[in-house]
Amino acid sequence: MKRRAVMALPAVALGSRLSGLPEARAAAGFESPSVDAGNLPVFAEQLKAELTFPMAWRAREGNFPAWRRRARAKVEELLWQPPDATPFDVEIVDDQPGDGYRKRLLLFNVTRHSRVRASMLVPDGPGPFPAALLLHDHGARFDIGKEKMIEPWYDETRRVSAQGWADKYFSGRFVGAQLVARGYAVLAVDALGWGDRGGLVYDNQQALASNFYNLGSSLAGLVAREDARAAALLASLPEVNPHRVAAVGFSMGGFRAWQVAALSDHIAATVSACWMTGLREMMVPGNNTLRGQSAFYMLHPGLWRHLDIPDVASIAAPRPMFVTDGAEDPLFTAAGVGVAHDKLRAVWNSQRAGHRLTTTIWPGLGHVFVAEMQDAAYAWLDRQL
Repeated sequence: MKRRAVMALPAVALGSRLSGLPEARAAAGFESPSVDAGNLPVFAEQLKAELTFPMAWRAREGNFPAWRRRARAKVEELLWQPPDATPFDVEIVDDQPGDGYRKRLLLFNVTRHSRVRASMLVPDGPGPFPAALLLHDHGARFDIGKEKMIEPWYDETRRVSAQGWADKYFSGRFVGAQLVARGYAVLAVDALGWGDRGGLVYDNQQALASNFYNLGSSLAGLVAREDARAAALLASLPEVNPHRVAAVGFSMGGFRAWQVAALSDHIAATVSACWMTGLREMMVPGNNTLRGQSAFYMLHPGLWRHLDIPDVASIAAPRPMFVTDGAEDPLFTAAGVGVAHDKLRAVWNSQRAGHRLTTTIWPGLGHVFVAEMQDAAYAWLDRQL
């Protein structure tokens, strides 16, 4: 067998080609650097261009219920969490009178693996009442979860922390107190890592998520599945009208609100504050998502190759949805919010349900759900339920 002679390249010359200026490296035929300062690959724009969202609803398809079934099935597939029919086995462990309502702590099986404690407020009177599943935010604050939405009467330390949170984001109000005063039964449950299910710190979120992946599962998928289970639980309670259950959330809770509406027919109306954008428009230098960590609670691997973020929310159509944000929200670009609202509007309009979708942007406000935003959202919810 003949062998081709290979000329040895002098070490100095080779080193100069591999460690020289970016222009020299590019001339040598490879990328340098291959990852930019925002933790994006240098070919990120090419990857974005490949995100064509082929499963998005297109009115020319004509059969919206069939599209909803296909789209929901795709989301369900990529949760990496199988459906769970474990009996809830509800146990009320605390029941106290409040000001026109009852304050309850209850235990239930949120999945086959986890029994959790939830807080609930129920208006005085015979019922059944309209109800709201309250979905807490991320906020890099893990000692309080459900307590961000319903003031904790059972723990003074958490009560002080939760009041500080309400002062910062909610004009000093608790969402649960506002809604129970309007006649809603409300329920709040900790996501994994918060409140009673705590023990997490910010820098460990990626490790937690990767360990879920190694176990053939998904952290974001678990959150989605648990929220759907909580919605089913709430609809099953005797104090609740099962046809009048809403999902209400802020920030990551806003994401969870439209997500659970997409996945659960128990949700009759949705209020989502400060989490809606187009995916491509969100993935820009400086965006919080590019840091990883908290993003893993909302990351379903592969999903965005099929559906954009507002496409997933649109699975809830034509049921009523209220999507709101501040114009100065630093987490979402104006372009991203605009694209998302346009996509949502096109879907609801295609179903002659444009009157059931409200999208609002509040000038001068940031990543908050303050009193004027709440009042508009709650008045809207009253009209729906």
